[in-house]
Amino acid sequence: MYQFIVPQVKKPLDGEVEISGAKNAVLAVMAAALLADGVSEITNVPHLKDMKTMSDVLRVIGCHIGGEAHTLRIDTRGADHLEAPYELVKTMRASFYVLGPLVARFGRCRVSLPGGCAWGPRPVDLHLKGLEALGAKITVTHGYVEATCDGRLPGGTFHFPISSVGATVNVLMAATLAKGTSVLQNAALEPEIDNLVDYLIGMGAKIQGRGTRTLTVQGVEALRPGNGVTIPDRIEAGTYLCGAAITRGRVKVTKIIPEHIASTLDAFRDMNCKVSVGPDWAEVDARNVELKPITIQTLPFPGYPTDMQAPLMATLLSVPGNSVIQDTVYNDRFKHVAEMERLGANITLSGNTATIKGGLPLEGADVMGSDLRASAALVLAALIAEGETKISRIYHLDRGYEDFEAKMAKLGAEVKRVIIDADEP
Repeated sequence: MYQFIVPQVKKPLDGEVEISGAKNAVLAVMAAALLADGVSEITNVPHLKDMKTMSDVLRVIGCHIGGEAHTLRIDTRGADHLEAPYELVKTMRASFYVLGPLVARFGRCRVSLPGGCAWGPRPVDLHLKGLEALGAKITVTHGYVEATCDGRLPGGTFHFPISSVGATVNVLMAATLAKGTSVLQNAALEPEIDNLVDYLIGMGAKIQGRGTRTLTVQGVEALRPGNGVTIPDRIEAGTYLCGAAITRGRVKVTKIIPEHIASTLDAFRDMNCKVSVGPDWAEVDARNVELKPITIQTLPFPGYPTDMQAPLMATLLSVPGNSVIQDTVYNDRFKHVAEMERLGANITLSGNTATIKGGLPLEGADVMGSDLRASAALVLAALIAEGETKISRIYHLDRGYEDFEAKMAKLGAEVKRVIIDADEP
């Protein structure tokens, strides 16, 4: 097992960092490769633990995975084991994305239900109800979902009662191979959905409504292997920009799509940071300004992303006054609060709302990452703490941040990775 050590080196971050491909976008496209027979290629793929997990799932199904640098090739011609086992699905919920493509292409599959989540349950009922609306027969036995259909899925109309990226991904992929026309209402608007739509259209799918709440899919008999380019990771970009604000420094993120982080940039503006934006870059400059507390809600895209809640909370610890964050997407995503309190944070929780009394001194301590974004948030908080901070369970962070220590070093931060238990991940 590894841990991060952040020493007592309090200084502003300053510099430029290149943003990697979005892991959530890649995971959906990797699953979509199952819809066709042949070799698909995905570029701008980050080297992350989640990519390896999804690759392992596809290998179990019978795919061959190859590639080099940041390119991934998926050969589905050997896909004949139509099952995703619990041992893999429990480690990453996005493994459940294979359900829709498998039942749509092969007419049957057996996929384990995902395990629990460190910050609360995220049920897959919308995935299953959506697939049933397309004509799939769904049974759940012994912790596995068994999905079947007679020949091709008939297709149908499904209204998502709440915005769900994962359910939109699964149902959309299945609809591409249905016999008839399917209409998905209240579909998620996240950029990762648009990235998937672009990839599916490149495979020959007939989809209308890209970028809207209603996706109309005219099913086709077969799709061809695709070539996809992964969009930049908007959450990674936002995390490094938080580093500028919390340390009163300046950080420029490059190779991004600024529209994807518009709500994040708005939050920095509300805090009184200087924000500059170019065609494929954004910069937050918190030097020589007095930051202000803010009140903000997390919302589905284009609102402020729930994945930025923890990094923003860390940032607001440095801002004098009371700030308020209400997470309307997940009401119990606050496991990081107890760890921040170990550093000296003053945070009050009431339901899905956190009130942060910022501007208080933080002290280094031993803390533990509870999930991906919480781990990154603890590193941010450690940057302004007096004394050394040790952060354990950083395997969570490795799921979503490529070359994290190197990128932080480029900005002037000293984050050391050390082994504390060679027998653990």
